[in-house]
Amino acid sequence: MRFSPAGNPGVPDTRSATRYLVWLAGRHKVLLTVGILLGIVWMVAQALVPAAVGRAVDGLTRRDEDALLTWGLAVLGLGVLQTVAGILRHRCAVHNFLAGAYRTVQLTVGAVNRLGAALPRRVSAGEVVSIGTADINHIGSAIDITARGAGAVVAIVTVGVIMLDASVPLGLVVVLGVPLLMAVVGLLIRPLHRQQHAYRDSEGALTARAVDIVSGLRVLRGVGGEPMLSARYRTRSQTLRADGLRVARVESLLEAAQVLLPGAFLVLVTWLGARFALRGEISAGQLVAFYGYTAFLVSPLRQLTEAVDKLTRGHVAARRVVRLLRLAPELVDPSRPATLPDGPGELVDVDSGVTVRPGRFIALAATAPEDAAAIADRLGRYVDSDATLHGVPLRDVALATVRQRILVADNDAHLFTGPLRTELDPHDRAGDAAIAAALVAASATDIVEALPSGLDSTVAERGREFSGGQQQRLRLARALVADPETLLLVEPTSAVDAHTEARIAERLGAARTGRTTLVCTTSPLVLHRADQVIFVEDGKVVAEGSHTALLDDEPRYRATVNRGED
Repeated sequence: MRFSPAGNPGVPDTRSATRYLVWLAGRHKVLLTVGILLGIVWMVAQALVPAAVGRAVDGLTRRDEDALLTWGLAVLGLGVLQTVAGILRHRCAVHNFLAGAYRTVQLTVGAVNRLGAALPRRVSAGEVVSIGTADINHIGSAIDITARGAGAVVAIVTVGVIMLDASVPLGLVVVLGVPLLMAVVGLLIRPLHRQQHAYRDSEGALTARAVDIVSGLRVLRGVGGEPMLSARYRTRSQTLRADGLRVARVESLLEAAQVLLPGAFLVLVTWLGARFALRGEISAGQLVAFYGYTAFLVSPLRQLTEAVDKLTRGHVAARRVVRLLRLAPELVDPSRPATLPDGPGELVDVDSGVTVRPGRFIALAATAPEDAAAIADRLGRYVDSDATLHGVPLRDVALATVRQRILVADNDAHLFTGPLRTELDPHDRAGDAAIAAALVAASATDIVEALPSGLDSTVAERGREFSGGQQQRLRLARALVADPETLLLVEPTSAVDAHTEARIAERLGAARTGRTTLVCTTSPLVLHRADQVIFVEDGKVVAEGSHTALLDDEPRYRATVNRGED
């Protein structure tokens, strides 16, 4: 999916963070507009209360009971109006917040899936986690604050017009004072923006380090590297703490300014209003109204500063999201995908010379394990190459078609949280018999039998309750349940003991009868069971034949399989 400017309502505009936020807001125009209108009604109703109270006070001083009753009811009506408008505005605001936040989650997950195997090379895991935890809240808040921000602007303008009409000097104090207050607050927003950006970078880097440490914890403990990595994590954590303190300092100044400046403004207007009242230039009711206006202005001013703060945070977060969404996958579908013939066909890796004939159980032994993995990547089209299926270049075939017909199962695959049955059969296409047969072939029945609820047991995150060998056998069973036309297995028995490996080697070929299977391995137990063995050295095929024949005729193969022992 290619992200482009607006025109297609389902495609985000990622030319800038601002455009992305505008695109998000535009996806729910009705509720966003209704929320803004309700925010204006809510704030303006509050702004008119001081005017009604002032008129009521004037009626009281004139002993005009009708005026007092009329304006008292007006105050009641404005109170009811702002209550109803406030409730409905909040309802719209919550919807807009969740819509912006979780639409960002959907787009992020889509981008991650689109990048596929290239994701770890392009974006750190910590960056993706930070987007899904912190950034979505800031983006949602930026959409949410629009209603209150718009209401605050209109309320300030309304109060300014009313005050200018009653007293030009006091009205000018408000009209000129409010922009001045906002300018002072704006001086704090820019350094806050910079500090937030630095904090966000440190947070993403630390999260990435934490993910790496947790992923490799077993290995770290095995080689004694845990104390060193822990020390490095503590150092980076202190750096993040220092960045957080810098952000907190600016935020505290901003919070203090939001209280001090409107408070000082309230004192100034009250003092000026009292002097005008003493000189008879305004009535007592107008003085009360002016005090009420000034006290009320504290709220919209805080709303405006909050709006600036949240929009700034949202912009910083949106830049991260946009950067992820802009990443293009390394592999894309051709403009005119070629059609593959039905049925299994010959799969060829032109670079190495490996030819996988259909319907056979073939093993590939390489002197360097990375060469075998590279061949599997090319045959599965996880990297661009000249590999072909049925003589058709894989780069000319739609990726979805390649993934449907060729499955690459390696040891980098993960087990996910959820019922084991769903883990082994995520598409819910296989019956109990097929799952049971796959578990037998993978020698994994003992794993399921040991679980309290069998296949209905819940797998923990990354299958951490299973040992490395158990995870490997369950991944193999999952690949067998998928039953692809062509299955490429990369070192499927590297973490199991010799007895288990012998059982898997004996059963794997029978489980894949009639299907095409290529196993990348140097295990003699598996190689002995293969219909054909392909030997690769320096990334090229140097010999083919049965395991026994290659042991007799190819010393390099014998050295590779026997680990250098004759």
